[in-house]
Order: sequence, then structure tokens, then C-alpha cells
Amino acid sequence: MCFDTDSRPPLPPIRGGALDAGSVTLTSPDGTSVAAYAARAETPSGAGIVIIPDVRGLHPYYEELALRFAEAGVHAVAVDLFGRTADSIRRGEGFEYESHVMQLRWDGVRADVAAAVTYLNGPAGGEPDRAYTTGFCLGGRISFLQAAAGLGLSGVIGLYGWPLGPHRTGMPSPVEEAPRFACPVLALYGGADAGISAEQREAFDHALDSAGVEHRTVTYAGAPHSFFDRRAADHADASADAWHQMLDFMAVSAG
Repeated sequence: MCFDTDSRPPLPPIRGGALDAGSVTLTSPDGTSVAAYAARAETPSGAGIVIIPDVRGLHPYYEELALRFAEAGVHAVAVDLFGRTADSIRRGEGFEYESHVMQLRWDGVRADVAAAVTYLNGPAGGEPDRAYTTGFCLGGRISFLQAAAGLGLSGVIGLYGWPLGPHRTGMPSPVEEAPRFACPVLALYGGADAGISAEQREAFDHALDSAGVEHRTVTYAGAPHSFFDRRAADHADASADAWHQMLDFMAVSAG
């Protein structure tokens, strides 16, 4: 798991307001109902983002993160990944995520993220000028792969997303898909991440370089896999810089 169940996202450097924040139900191209949480910026910057969670699905962490992005001027929608297997849309402390992760299939994940991008680009989602995805851990890997999904994105962001190796869902490796990437990439990692090595990070950078894909990789020395958490005071500087990196990548002024 990326975070403790009571973890919460750090506050952004810009604090504005959010409009029409709340739960929404999306419809995937195959007709599956997809739970999501959307927040529109009171003062839009022109950017919008789809948030792809870790294995916990639509946990309160990601609902709050959508609000934090809206406060920073970015329309946001956080999407659940378990609509095909889980009865409840709530992903709190008691949610047993492992069995649902085992049932994920890449075609379904890809379709559900596409539904969220469609919502974001519509009137209810705010119709941003520029659309992005971001994700965490498993969601980070999924976010990287959206650069090859033909969604017309302006960029993709991954926080501690695995960049290579097989996955039990059958989803491809970002390293292998890099030649098909059609937009810039921002990759943020903890330097003390026990799961994602320097060699893996370098392999992703090399693949992106070889493919001519614009990209930026930031590694925070001493930070663990799940540093983006306002409860992790020891890594507050990394969290603050990660916010600046994301907003700068999306051309959102941080003042």
C-alpha cells in the first residue's frame, strides 16, 4: 500500500476555492458505472487533471487531493478502478483491496481512465484548455501509460509509479511503451524507495530519451515510496517541491 489509511495530501502552494465538488458517476465505454470525485476550480488556470489512485481505489485521500488541485486552479476528477468487481464505492479503512487488484484488467482500466478524461473535458468537468493525468504507485504506472492512449493529453505525471517490469493485470511496461508516448512526462520518485531502484528510474529516462519524449525526472534524496503525505513531516520539503513541480509542468503559476 502506498499510504497509511489516515494519510492525507499536502496542501498546495496556491489556496483558492473549489466549485461543485462532490461524488459523480461516470460511464465507461463498455457501459460500466465508474465512481469518481470531481472538483472544479473557482479560478481556473486552464489546466485540468485526472487523478488515478493507488491500490486503495477512491480513498478519501484522493477525494481531498481533487479539492487541493481545484484550490490551485486545476479542475480535477479522481477516478475509481474497481467498478467492475467491488459493490461499494467507498474505499475507507475496511476496504479489502487485494482481491480487486487481482481482478483488474488492462482494457477495463484504460477504458475507465478514458471515461474520466472525457468527463474532465466536458462542461461538467470544467472543459480545461490542457488535460493531464497523475497517479500514485500503481496509479503512477497507469498515468505514465496514458501518454500512449491517444487521449489528446498535454502531459502525464507519475509519483513513484513503477516504470518497468511485468504486471499481474497484463498492463504493459512504461519503458516498453515509451516509443508510443505522444506527450511530455513528469516522473517524481523517493530516493529511498525500496521498490523502485535507481537503475529502474534510469532505464525509464533512457527509454524516453531514445524515443525523443520530453520528460523531467525528480528524485528526492532520502524520501520513501509514499512521501507525498502531509503527515510525513520529515518529507515536507519533498512534498512542497512535488507540488511546485506538478504545477510548473502544467504551466500553473505558483506565485
